[in-house]
Amino acid sequence: MLEYENAAEPDGSDHGDAESAVLIVVVRSGGIAGMRRRWLVRPEPPEADRWVELVRRCPWDEAPGDDPVGADRYVWRIWVRLPDERRETEIPDSRLDGAWRELVEAVREAGRPTPA
Repeated sequence: MLEYENAAEPDGSDHGDAESAVLIVVVRSGGIAGMRRRWLVRPEPPEADRWVELVRRCPWDEAPGDDPVGADRYVWRIWVRLPDERRETEIPDSRLDGAWRELVEAVREAGRPTPA
């Protein structure tokens, strides 16, 4: 089972049929203080197709590449559960662009950050 398999909403609420629901979790770690922040989206069925499209546009099978060495850089961990698949990846901030950035920004806009 993956780390976010049973991710709960920040308010602790439960969404019943969790196995069939779309769930997207973004965790940012690093930075000067090294704090981790988590954003979570569990869209209602009418909104799920839009989120699935955002997820499927990301190049999951391409390695994001190495990040130049340096302290205090952010790293983004993205975990997704769709009705028919699960995906997980980690991307250095310097490689977060295109569809990846669009997905991360959408999740950040939709959810309130919580400590991870």
